[in-house]
Amino acid sequence: MTVDGPSQHRPLVFAHRGASGAFAEHTRAAYLQALADGADGVECDVHLTRDQHVVLLHDANLDRTSDGTGPVAERTLQELQHLDFSSWKGARIPEAYGARSEQFLTLPDLLDLLRAAGRPLRLAIELKHPSPYQLKLEDRVLEVLRAEGWNSENSTLDNVEVTFMSFSPESVRHLLESVAARYVCQLVDNIDIHEIRDGLGLGPLTGGAVANLMKATQLEAERILDAGTAALAGPGIDYVREHPETIRRWHDAGRRFRVWTVDTPEDVELCQAAGVHEITTNLPAQVLDQLRVTSGGGCCD
Repeated sequence: MTVDGPSQHRPLVFAHRGASGAFAEHTRAAYLQALADGADGVECDVHLTRDQHVVLLHDANLDRTSDGTGPVAERTLQELQHLDFSSWKGARIPEAYGARSEQFLTLPDLLDLLRAAGRPLRLAIELKHPSPYQLKLEDRVLEVLRAEGWNSENSTLDNVEVTFMSFSPESVRHLLESVAARYVCQLVDNIDIHEIRDGLGLGPLTGGAVANLMKATQLEAERILDAGTAALAGPGIDYVREHPETIRRWHDAGRRFRVWTVDTPEDVELCQAAGVHEITTNLPAQVLDQLRVTSGGGCCD
């Protein structure tokens, strides 16, 4: 990849599920730490509960990040609020960041934290699919935001600019019916069909069918970015590394880049060389320190 000349502006830094290198992802502590670290914005993943609340969780199941089990979609908000979502990380939570029982967050909870920060912030919401509620997830998220005072024309809510992301082209197209293209991000990943098939532990026929479906979804996502239907491109760092020509083509066509998940100095340097506008990281304090040294502290807009 051709390295661009030095920029006087640094990329914006988004805290991936909060400062999830320090505290359990998507918890109150992780987001408060991200704000204390000076992150320009935060990223979250959302699912719907059985009673249609928008909650902050990455996985469709509870097993990895709580002491519960089973699908998120089969639990009510009240049931989820009785689970422990922070102890698995093994990090001691400062008293100022809330009790263990206060770590689980809904989307309105996160908005309250961001508004209370008292400075301009960005919020990147990833809508997780497949969802048992399908595109009702998108509709419910927009409904919650409108109830909180979100302005769809400039996608702001008080001091917070909101953008939306998904790997699902169907989700992205649905969002574009209500949200301007500049606030919608089509996510793309680096897909190795053989690696996916083997990693799923499925037989060759079933595994191959799943991998081919994922590849077809990826190709559709790339077409959306080729056409500029969504103005934000969200490639993973491996995709940036493996597809420099595609990155250059989208860059030259005016796409804005939000790259994930960037946690090493080498990957930060790669993003800077590629002209990336936004970096998503588990380690916002570390990445910000590096960017201040290499770009003189100025920030892009």
